[in-house]
This record gives sequence, structure tokens and C-alpha cells, in this order.
Amino acid sequence: METATAETHTLKIVRDPKVYLVGRQMVSEGEVQRFLNDEGVSWSTDTEVGAERLAEMAGRVCYMSYGKGRKTNNEFLQHIIEVGHGSVLEHSVFSFLITGVSRSFTHELIRHRHFSYSQLSQRYVDESDSDFVEPDVIAADPELHAIWVEGVEATRKAYDKLVHGLESKFTDVPEKTLRRKMARQAARSILPNATETKIFVTGNARAMRHFVELRGSEHADVEIRKVAVEVLRILMREAPNEFCDYTFETLSDGSVATRTTHPKV
Repeated sequence: METATAETHTLKIVRDPKVYLVGRQMVSEGEVQRFLNDEGVSWSTDTEVGAERLAEMAGRVCYMSYGKGRKTNNEFLQHIIEVGHGSVLEHSVFSFLITGVSRSFTHELIRHRHFSYSQLSQRYVDESDSDFVEPDVIAADPELHAIWVEGVEATRKAYDKLVHGLESKFTDVPEKTLRRKMARQAARSILPNATETKIFVTGNARAMRHFVELRGSEHADVEIRKVAVEVLRILMREAPNEFCDYTFETLSDGSVATRTTHPKV
């Protein structure tokens, strides 16, 4: 993060996102065993990852293949991926908290309709001291960087003046919290797409694969590709049996893209 001096607050510039895996699945061992006992079958698996265990259990129920066929979780899930039975992977669920990203990024992200979202509200949160996300291609050029900073600073000052003026305009509204919300929801219209935001994302493994496949491509926007690459790095550690067919490729500009041998699972 770099800083530049402003008249009111210091301009805080972000160039790289942060991705946190904040939620993973747990398996109810007692209920799994009760099901196996009731059906008179036995089953064990070699993974301790809840998402991988649940996907395997879901896949095996289709043919009641507990204790039969492919023995390891990796063998079972790799077969699922190879034959394209992606619906089985929908039983694996992950929750991520993503920060240091722009409103431009989230406008693209929410097109992935199979994810669930909770995002920072500009109606309730004061943006007078918010961070801003600068594209690498602008940051690398001093002249373009200066133009970008000038533009962002202008919108920040306009936002502060609008909030102040609107709060004065709404003096007839007795509730202070409502008065602030009314001012911020109107003033936010001046803020640029570069404004930093935070978003909580929950999705299943199939939807995550689709996101990584599309947004990790070299043809994707640079900022969303950074997030897709980081999400994949986490998922390859968290649930390798569901994502081990992916690889990373360093492009000519030094950035990273994703590849898979099994697209559209």
C-alpha cells in the first residue's frame, strides 16, 4: 500500500486484494454412521477435509457404492471431474471474505449468480477515509498515476462536501443515524469505481471452479484474475482432491493465470 498527502485524510492506495477462507464444512460423524448402519453398508475414506468427504458421500449415494469401486477420495473425485458430473461437487461449500478490491471488481463478481454475497454498504459506512484500488498499469506510469490521484482526490473532496451539505439539508430528520444514511446514500453517487470495498462470498466447489476457470483466464480483467488466482491457491490447499487438475501459468507480463485439463465440470 502506498500513500499520498491530501488536505483532509491521507489517500490510501491498494494494489493487491486479500482473500480469507473464513468458513469450511464439518461432517456429522454420528449421523453418517447412523445412515450406514441403517442401510447395512460400511464406508471409510482417507480424507479429513469435510468438503471432500461430503462430495464423495453424495456421489456414492447415487449408486449406493459404499465400500465398492474406487477406494480413495482422490480416485473417486477425480473420476467425477473426468466424467463431468459436477453436480456432486455442489455439496462442497466454502466461504471467503475478500478485501482490498474495487467496486469495479464487485460489479463483475456478482454476475456469478451461484454465489451468495454480503457487501459493505456505502449507505451506512462513511467513505470519507476509504481506501482506493489503483490498477497496476496506471501505478507503473508516474504521469498516469498523478492523473489518477488527482481524480480520486477530487471525488473524495466532493464526497465530503456533499455529505456535509446533505446532513445540513436533512436537519428536519430527528434521527441522527437516518440523517447520516440519507446523506451518504446520495453523496456516494460521486465516488469512483476505484473505491475499496469488502465482500463476503459463499459458494460450492462447482461454482468456485466455474469462477476460477473464467476469471483466472488471461483474458479476464487483471483485478478479478488476481482474486481468482488467490482463491484457487487456497482451494488447492484446502480441498486438493477437488482442484488438483488446475495449474498456474506465468504470463509474459509477469502476472499469473489459471489452467485446467477439465473445463466446464
